[in-house]
Amino acid sequence: MIPGIILAAGKSSRMGRTKALLAISANETFLDRVARTLRDAGVEEVIVVVGADAAAVREAVGRAKTPARVVENPNYEHGQLSSLVAGLKIIDRPGVTGALVTLIDLPLVSPATVRTLLQEFKTGAALIVRPASKGRHGHPIIFDRALFDELRKANPAEGAKEVVRAYSAEQLNVEVEDEGAFTDIDTPEDYKRLIELK
Repeated sequence: MIPGIILAAGKSSRMGRTKALLAISANETFLDRVARTLRDAGVEEVIVVVGADAAAVREAVGRAKTPARVVENPNYEHGQLSSLVAGLKIIDRPGVTGALVTLIDLPLVSPATVRTLLQEFKTGAALIVRPASKGRHGHPIIFDRALFDELRKANPAEGAKEVVRAYSAEQLNVEVEDEGAFTDIDTPEDYKRLIELK
């Protein structure tokens, strides 16, 4: 099993509003879309790590059509890695072979991309699998369970990038034609462009 971890604990300081709760359509928030994308791609267990505005995000998960489990990260101000570690604490058990990690601010990634990454990871050819296009790297990223301890020990200032760099020889960059895997919605200007595309 490869559970999905959605990192949604940040303060969204550049956006000025909680990104998980932003509308992406009339009936969906970023949180709804990312969770649904993972489920549609075959991810059986979806974990949402919350921190800032935790009560509102937890309530939104409870209302969502896509089932997900909420994990609160009390240390979210220590950076993104602390949220990943909080998620790993919940999923690390027998039968779990890896973790698919994505960010709440990449709501446009397609289920097809997630499916492709999962298929490539299941071949066992790499410890890290991530989408790539024209030299760019995106999300989600799949980490083999063998790296969970490395992620826990990583420098919080560097985050998961430290592990990605250390295991560059054992990673697979999967070329995809999906701009959603590389499109961060971080600022009001990014969000305005997204809504105008709809």
